[in-house]
Amino acid sequence: MTSTDQHFAHPDVQPAGQGSPAAAAGTGWGNSAPLALAAFAVTTFMLSMINAGLVNAGITPVVFGVALMFGGLTQLIAGVIQFRTGNTFGGVLFSTFGAFWLSMFAIAEFFLKDVPAAQTGHALGLFLYAFGIFTVWIFVASLRTNVVVVVALAGLAATFFVLGAGNYGGSTGLVHAGGYLGLIVAALAADLSCAELCEAAYKRGVLPVWPLARH
Repeated sequence: MTSTDQHFAHPDVQPAGQGSPAAAAGTGWGNSAPLALAAFAVTTFMLSMINAGLVNAGITPVVFGVALMFGGLTQLIAGVIQFRTGNTFGGVLFSTFGAFWLSMFAIAEFFLKDVPAAQTGHALGLFLYAFGIFTVWIFVASLRTNVVVVVALAGLAATFFVLGAGNYGGSTGLVHAGGYLGLIVAALAADLSCAELCEAAYKRGVLPVWPLARH
């Protein structure tokens, strides 16, 4: 299984970006996975640079803008396209994380101010733990995709739980550790996006992803 469209195959081993060749031909929709992965990678990279302490936290509002328009809306649209082309796994994955970034924007801009200051870390920790739990169950489904997806989701789950613990317990060290984990996850998402784009451009596999699904 070397085709790009198989990179995000769901448990029924339907192509990730297009559901099936026949479905893709019938709908005329392209593979939105590279777009969704790019949106996730860029936004995760920016926030992780702040969480890791590599750039000043004062620039965080810029990340919220990217979280709204690219990590959020763009990824959500790409996820809906995945559903349209018959890929349930990609649709759930990208729509959920698009909603994650939209939720983060909304929490930071509108709702966090209503949380008592002493409970802010607990609120953010709960938010991160919840998405970490979701990542665990979609990780289980990912075991029939490819090695890079599996490693990326395992790393993402770890990132959520470490950041959740850091925020919940007020540990700067854990938040920094979560930031470095996030940078690794962002790199893996960027690699997957590049692999999908290159295969679409060159009509053949260029970057290895090591498929796991059996025919």
